[in-house]
Amino acid sequence: MLADILAQLQKQASAGESGVAAAFELNWQSLEPEAQKSACLLSLFALAPIPWSFVESAASYSDLEFDFKANCTILVERYLLQELAEDTYQIHDRIRELLQQKLEELTQADELKRGYCQAMVAVAKDIPQTPTLIEIAQATLAIPHLGEAATVYQAWLSDDDLIWPFVGLGRFYQGQGAYEQALPWREQSLSAARKRLGDEHPDVATSLNNLAGLYDSQGRYSDAEPLYIEALSMRKRLLGDEHPDVATSLNNLALLYRSQGKYSDAEPLLIQALAMRKRLLGDEHLSVATSLNNLAGIYNSQGRYSDAEPLYIQALEMRKGLLGDEHLSVATSLNNLAELYRSQGRYSDAEPLYIQALEMTKRLLGYEHPDVATSLNNLAGIYNSQGRYSDAEPLYIQALKMTKRLLGDEHPDVASSLNNLAGLYNSQGRYSDIEPLYIQALEMRKRLLADEHPDVATSLNNLAELYRSQRRYNDAEPLYIQALEMKKRLLGNEHPDVAISLNNLALLYDSQGRYSDAELLYIQALAIAEKRLGANHPHTITFRENLEALRRNRQPWFRRMVAFIWPWFQQFR
Repeated sequence: MLADILAQLQKQASAGESGVAAAFELNWQSLEPEAQKSACLLSLFALAPIPWSFVESAASYSDLEFDFKANCTILVERYLLQELAEDTYQIHDRIRELLQQKLEELTQADELKRGYCQAMVAVAKDIPQTPTLIEIAQATLAIPHLGEAATVYQAWLSDDDLIWPFVGLGRFYQGQGAYEQALPWREQSLSAARKRLGDEHPDVATSLNNLAGLYDSQGRYSDAEPLYIEALSMRKRLLGDEHPDVATSLNNLALLYRSQGKYSDAEPLLIQALAMRKRLLGDEHLSVATSLNNLAGIYNSQGRYSDAEPLYIQALEMRKGLLGDEHLSVATSLNNLAELYRSQGRYSDAEPLYIQALEMTKRLLGYEHPDVATSLNNLAGIYNSQGRYSDAEPLYIQALKMTKRLLGDEHPDVASSLNNLAGLYNSQGRYSDIEPLYIQALEMRKRLLADEHPDVATSLNNLAELYRSQRRYNDAEPLYIQALEMKKRLLGNEHPDVAISLNNLALLYDSQGRYSDAELLYIQALAIAEKRLGANHPHTITFRENLEALRRNRQPWFRRMVAFIWPWFQQFR
């Protein structure tokens, strides 16, 4: 135990000397200069377990060419260092304090601090955007030491390396969905870069982009947008219009616009980013695959399914070719392709892809992660669409609870989970459970996404659906109309979601006996569905059946009776 080290040092002190400081000084004076340098370098590490690989790297960057391992053994024997396990060490806080005092007396102090920082930068660069369970385990021991480099020894980071410890820490936490823990590192990265490098520097643009990305993940879209725009403008000024970082900023801003439902603003940015990446990086590159995937996502959101499918498939195949079959990007592509198939009513094609994506995400990220919650929600959605309610409900509930734990109660993903669970209950006729969930989802979406957003329109439509089921027609009609008009403004007059709203409003009018009004809306809905979804899509079939049922019911009683018995009568002629 570390306390034993102090006890041993106390025993080494002579009767006339006081405390640990005197015992430490005796030990220090008996050390060779190389052991003293080794101890000073170790004192730079945080009060946490120190893997030998970090020590070795820091020694190398500090140009210490002697046998560092042998000197560490001496320090352990002198009770100045504890070996916790094979190749893992730690220093007691009081001993570290005394060693740091000795460090400042060394002529090589600055060189050791720079070497330590360079070693930590190398570790930070190895942390990916979304670390897997294995990568999290590998990086966990580095986190307190990265924190030391970012804060205590920031002055010894070179200009080129300045933001890297912050970037590594931000990735570690944000990639796990620990957004509140990531936030201070993203903010400090920006403030440190501005203070040292000035307001106009590529690393300031990177820090703006990273902070905006965190806000985006938190659903703080209005906070993210100005930062993304500032980062894009700065990169264009500093790097020129044709640069991979400019393409990244175009892509990120477009994805934000997609989250905000601003599809017409997102599409040209994604097309521009894709073309630039192909020019700069070649056709076979991970960034190109990302752009293909994201552009397909916009087309899917716009109901342009035939445009989306080949891009999703191309992105999936490219990712498999470049990364192998077991990778988070591959899981994302599987999920997105499944979403497209679900939108097209191709449920039997979608289900195995959803399951494959969910299992891969669990293996790579663990069972408690925002991406796992998303996959659970999506798989539940396909079960709901198939009428498999008992399969869907536990997945929706699990996704909702996980999303709340990881993202907090106020997040767009929480609103989506509430809405989806309410939709399931609606399908089951459990009306008493539904209204508070729909209202909660609607109010949350208005707060987080603004009043004009496709998800707000969806919530208005869903609440209206509930009121229609309860025969509260006067409450339902204004919500249906508001949802329909919003969808037209945001998505265009020929979007599949507009067809759904037209059909739903028609159902209301049908229930009220307003058959002429209903027929016109059914016809419009069917025309859009046949054009955009095809004649055999489940929505198209439903709209057609609704229209046919309306026309049958509008016929006079005698004509309906003749139509019913005439085929039977013909058999006996």
